[in-house]
Amino acid sequence: MIRGLISLGLTVAGSPLWGEPCRLALALALDISTSVDATEDALQRRGLAAALIAPEVQEAFFISPQPVALAVYEWSGSFNQTLLLDWKVIATPADLVSAAHRIGQSERSANDSPTAMGHALAYGATLMQRAPPCLFQTIDISGDGKNNDGYGPQIAYKHFPFENTTVNGLVINGADFEGEIDLIPFFQNNVLHGPGAFLEIASGFEDFERAMRRKLERELKGLELSELRPGRTE
Repeated sequence: MIRGLISLGLTVAGSPLWGEPCRLALALALDISTSVDATEDALQRRGLAAALIAPEVQEAFFISPQPVALAVYEWSGSFNQTLLLDWKVIATPADLVSAAHRIGQSERSANDSPTAMGHALAYGATLMQRAPPCLFQTIDISGDGKNNDGYGPQIAYKHFPFENTTVNGLVINGADFEGEIDLIPFFQNNVLHGPGAFLEIASGFEDFERAMRRKLERELKGLELSELRPGRTE
């Protein structure tokens, strides 16, 4: 069904798909704040690498002739954002395997910084400004705690260019350090942004890979006819 919708969009003159070399610019943001210990960081990092090459995610990457552009960064404090994978057009399975290997082999840049989610989103918006030209733009931010440093997400949305960018979230629930029983509402009310934005939930870091697989598949297959119409706004 989805393959048919994408094919239809590609053949409709005047559709925003027309002439676009890339269907989605996707930036994935990993939380490396103080609440994430070394074991949890490894589960998150390796979980993302494994999710990217899972069969169902690979199928979703290549469901359309138009490729996906991928970038990955880690975030924590106000001045702690590090690019793990700069924009890479995923045109072949080998491209995807290479990206996953790089992420899986990466090492965290900081381990004693607070949670500056607004700054992490601002970094993502700036990163999107130099993304390859794509039909859609999505920032996907993972986290196990609420903002406790610098400005929050709503300030980032007000002062940085998010007009054409959707922000999805992945809540890592049940973190002992944070004890955030209202973390899911925080993401729902403050982090999700743009048409079709959604939240995925991992039951701890051990569940991160499964949640990431599910989320990536949904993001990559999520084109609908309503999203193919010109002039769609939030």
